[in-house]
Amino acid sequence: MKNLSIKNDARLLVLAVRLVIGWTYFSAFWRRTILENKLDPETAGYIGEKFNHFLPNALGIKPIIQYLVENPDMLWLNMVIFTIVEGIVGLFILFGLFTRLMSIGVFGLAMGILLGSGWIGTTCLDEWQIGSLGIATGFILFLTGSGKYSLDNYLIKNKYAITKKKWFPWIGSGILPIKESVFPKVVLMGSLFVFGMTLMTNQVFHGGLWGTLHNKSVKPKLEITASKLEMKTLSFDIYRTEGVDVYGSWVIGIELFDEQNTKVLAYSQNDLASLTKSNIDNYYVAKVKPGKHSLIVPLGAKAKMKLNHPIIENLQSGKYTIKITDISGAFWENVVHKQ
Repeated sequence: MKNLSIKNDARLLVLAVRLVIGWTYFSAFWRRTILENKLDPETAGYIGEKFNHFLPNALGIKPIIQYLVENPDMLWLNMVIFTIVEGIVGLFILFGLFTRLMSIGVFGLAMGILLGSGWIGTTCLDEWQIGSLGIATGFILFLTGSGKYSLDNYLIKNKYAITKKKWFPWIGSGILPIKESVFPKVVLMGSLFVFGMTLMTNQVFHGGLWGTLHNKSVKPKLEITASKLEMKTLSFDIYRTEGVDVYGSWVIGIELFDEQNTKVLAYSQNDLASLTKSNIDNYYVAKVKPGKHSLIVPLGAKAKMKLNHPIIENLQSGKYTIKITDISGAFWENVVHKQ
């Protein structure tokens, strides 16, 4: 019976889960600080820009993300703290030290991923799967703690003073001090919450339960707002809200049409590639910028465009239409009035 109980010890059986989830989070720290420097705002691949990609369709935490991407110094500080927390949580989970406390960290980090970026993923709903599985594994590790191959077990086995504290089972490992009659209800309620979050986010982000399936990471989408025709300037806000996060939208044409659908102003891809900082006022850390052959609009980037041309001053009062064309052939329009 003793051997049977060891074989079926849930704390031992989740070892593979603990190791994988531990490395998942520690590797984020490892990648950003050791393999590459992804905490430098001036380098390509800065984690703050990736965070900016979450903004357009984040669920519940969008105001927090927007505040951070509008304040680069605060964003950098939070990215550093976030990376350190991921490193500590991952390392402690790997070694099975203070497992239950760290499992709360896993749950919280995974929930942030799920709500912030669960809508991103070009093929397999990547971020949604990572987030939903993360909250599930975090909950499981809290219930089980760590078993034989862990530092928690070493501390308990050698009867260190800390393991005698009443609160140790809540932050480390061992038997949770919950009544046997209540424990199944805790498991059930927690599991239903995790399952409910999984179903809810799957539906909100992807239409995975009913209605039309959709994936906001496949095709670029630009929003045009706050458009004005004043003096010699056409100005408007451009905001990329959908599409692949690792590639920009390549704008190859910006045109202006009058009410008779006659083109009165046109910026070709070469014109757009020649724009300067005076033409683009970015709101966030992910920046709209001229590329070699077009205007590049990364996911989550928002900027005020200011296009100056003498033709604009001579346009008659009336309604005009702005048309922005992507290299894929997709285009977006917005009506602007000249007084």
